[in-house]
Amino acid sequence: MDIGLVSCTKSKRDRAMKPADLYEESAFFRKARKYVESNHDRWYIISAKYHLLDPDGSLIEPYDETLSGASVDRKRKWSQTVFSQLRQAELLTSGNTLVFHAGRDYYDELLPLLEETPVQTEIPTDGLRYGETLAWYNDRI
Repeated sequence: MDIGLVSCTKSKRDRAMKPADLYEESAFFRKARKYVESNHDRWYIISAKYHLLDPDGSLIEPYDETLSGASVDRKRKWSQTVFSQLRQAELLTSGNTLVFHAGRDYYDELLPLLEETPVQTEIPTDGLRYGETLAWYNDRI
């Protein structure tokens, strides 16, 4: 099973919404969401504040938190929480592929934890600049 993991974005709606809709102000998020909904079996949002979010989960308030520029220690603690949530959701099983649609701050510290599991990982836009990433999605949606 392919599972898309889309990072949260700075741009958010100005009121509480379900996770899938909160980040719709962002061009990146809109494109990544459209891509994962069409190309993955399931998808989740990885949020700097809320960690692993079901896109259709409970309403969440807008927030101003990011992992961009965060300390390695903070990213490690965040990654350990996300790893635990992925395990609790039974997503770290053989046959599953986690496909990251996120910047490195959202997966660098998580990848070493995933190496100890049977899950595969993919990062299709790794190394691309922001504009190149948007173009990658434009070419595929």
